[in-house]
Amino acid sequence: MYNRLLKRPLKGDQSFFLFGPRGTGKTAWAREKIAAGLYIDLLETESFVDLLAHPERLEQMIPPGFKDWIIIDEVQKIPQILNEVHRLIEGKNYKFILTGSSARSLKKKGVNLLAGRALSFKMFPLTAVELQKDFNLKNSLQFGHLPFVYSRNNEQAIRDYLEAYTQTYLREEVMQEGLTRNVAAFSRFLEVASFSQGEVLNMSEIARETSINRKVIEDYFQILEDLLLAQRIPVFTKRAKRKLISHSKFYYFDVGVFQAIRPRGPFDLKEESEGASFETLAYQEIQAINSYFNYQYKVHFWRTIDKVEVDFVLYGPKGIIAIEVKRTDSLDSQDLRGLRLFGEDYPEAKRFVFYGGKKKEYIDNIQIIPLAEALPALPELLN
Repeated sequence: MYNRLLKRPLKGDQSFFLFGPRGTGKTAWAREKIAAGLYIDLLETESFVDLLAHPERLEQMIPPGFKDWIIIDEVQKIPQILNEVHRLIEGKNYKFILTGSSARSLKKKGVNLLAGRALSFKMFPLTAVELQKDFNLKNSLQFGHLPFVYSRNNEQAIRDYLEAYTQTYLREEVMQEGLTRNVAAFSRFLEVASFSQGEVLNMSEIARETSINRKVIEDYFQILEDLLLAQRIPVFTKRAKRKLISHSKFYYFDVGVFQAIRPRGPFDLKEESEGASFETLAYQEIQAINSYFNYQYKVHFWRTIDKVEVDFVLYGPKGIIAIEVKRTDSLDSQDLRGLRLFGEDYPEAKRFVFYGGKKKEYIDNIQIIPLAEALPALPELLN
């Protein structure tokens, strides 16, 4: 069990939601931190059937006068149970940890997330900071940072797990919750979407590639976000001095999951997926560190209509940070063009290049750092 960075929820006694994709370690974290807590698993058939029919029986599962945390796992399976949770918080002063791998069911049924009675936090895949000596850039780019990956030494077992990962979502989330009736089309969409990893989304092109209606494609992207499998990041437009594009960029949440979804064959260039993997790893680490340390950055990217780009722009109370990610182990002037132009428009921005080389450098007030060194240092770089 790695020492996870998520600590803020337990500093008080206020109930909270803990959202995160399946397999990121929400349950393991809760059980490790709350050894004396009461654990109710809604993926367990008997508990699910009982509470689905009679949510009021939740109170009967709690010993009278219980003072520790009550953990309800996969709360989105029974959204109506939140009414009972709300009543018990108000009437009995119980404190709950409510984990979930999808907020879709809650949003669809108009659940108000306990009307402010509970905070909301997020669990991410493991980070380089958490992995410490186990962090290996080559392995990270290939298999990602889901905890299961670090519980096995067998590469084939890891590959099998990652291959099955999206199938688990398709079977348990998409089919059981009726998110789409055409699972085959959704599975085809997942593969085609992987070619948009780290790229500006073109919905019409994806619709043509998959032979699926554009409106359905838009719904599929929303499903991915609701299931916490992917995110779209917007263009940074504050105080814009140049004409910028308007479409978002797309990322699956973990580089190992992306690699498992991405088709591999004679026409699929290895270099294309490797470049996307570098960006994906940087993005998932930025997201996690920003959340765990409560830095409150909003993550964007920057791209002009003539295709000059900065991969990530972080904007928040601490200022502006621009980050370019390059797979190459040596940089030339063209690699710095986006950051130079961004610096002209936003001279107050801190600018970084994370790259595949081994040497730290400073060029035109741009700090160049090997990705293998930048990720463990992200808490300091973003602070």
